[in-house]
Amino acid sequence: MLKIAIVGCGKIADSHASEIQKIPGCKIIAVCDTELLMAKQLYDRFPVKHYFSDLNKLIHETQPDVVHITTPPQTHFKLGMQCLEAGCHLYIEKPFTLNTAEAEKLIAFANQASLKVTVGHDAQFSIVAQQMRKLVQDGYLGGPSVHLESSWCYDLGDETYAKTLLEDKQHWARTLPGGLLHNIISHGVSKIAEFFTSDSPHVTAYGFVSPFLRKLGENVLVDELRAIISEEGGTTAYFTFSSQMQPCLHQFRIYGPKNGIMIDEDKRILIKLQGGNYKSYAEHFIPPISFAKQYLSNFVHNARLFLAMDFHMDVGKKYLIESFYRAITEGSPLPIPYREILLTSRIMDAIFDQIGTKEPDPPYRTSGNLCRVR
Repeated sequence: MLKIAIVGCGKIADSHASEIQKIPGCKIIAVCDTELLMAKQLYDRFPVKHYFSDLNKLIHETQPDVVHITTPPQTHFKLGMQCLEAGCHLYIEKPFTLNTAEAEKLIAFANQASLKVTVGHDAQFSIVAQQMRKLVQDGYLGGPSVHLESSWCYDLGDETYAKTLLEDKQHWARTLPGGLLHNIISHGVSKIAEFFTSDSPHVTAYGFVSPFLRKLGENVLVDELRAIISEEGGTTAYFTFSSQMQPCLHQFRIYGPKNGIMIDEDKRILIKLQGGNYKSYAEHFIPPISFAKQYLSNFVHNARLFLAMDFHMDVGKKYLIESFYRAITEGSPLPIPYREILLTSRIMDAIFDQIGTKEPDPPYRTSGNLCRVR
């Protein structure tokens, strides 16, 4: 029986606790938060044995096998090292750490101590992401990927988090190297990292404060980002983050020498993009029918899961946690290779180095410099 602890008892901790309790062979033995009331409320609502406000005390008294860290990113490295030094395996919510240097140290220490770590890139394991991965592995693209497009947006709108972020100039997200972006984009960047073979791609980033935020008096918080990522082997990628574009996309496209694939995380849609053209007017009629059939097939698949009461919002998180636990107990491969964790971090470092974190010159904060990931 794996003994699990959760450190950080905010909103995201709820989803971890919900999914952990669905997995056989494990139990949540303790939760911890520097605000004891936060730990107590999670303890009250889930089958948890103990709650603490001090991590050292939690580790000493309960000796967990695995610790889930769901605190703000600034604390990930320190808490992670504390858990690893105590002999605990480690699941860290995204972003993994503040920078690549911290990520390398954590992973190196884990390897030396024969411990395992992973990061909360659960979007990598959604139903459509897994279907796409299987198609790629089966050769549907017709060869190595040629180009990737990842869009991972965030609708500021009227959400409470957005209002708090704009009103509170000391909000923890503002102190991150990449500001708002730092806490969000790793999901979309990790999708690109999975298919890149180089550990040192080129990154060109352009970031700015949207006109919408400027009207609200915000001049520092970058909420629009466009990046081009390329490697010497020829594979290229576009990454888009936006708080303003509609629809608010969480999409990924991958193109090969023969065919392509598009997935939409929000709508749970996978579409095969067949290469080649039909002759004459057939090009205007056959592809629409093909797309219609695929959209209908996605509808039927989703409807069947829903009617079978098997349509879960956090299915990717459950799969990731379950796979990570199997890697610990059975020695199976880690669900996210360390190389992908580090490459995601390197790409993010390069982006943030280019867009900067200082007060921008009007009207926008921008950068178009080429940066090699180190």
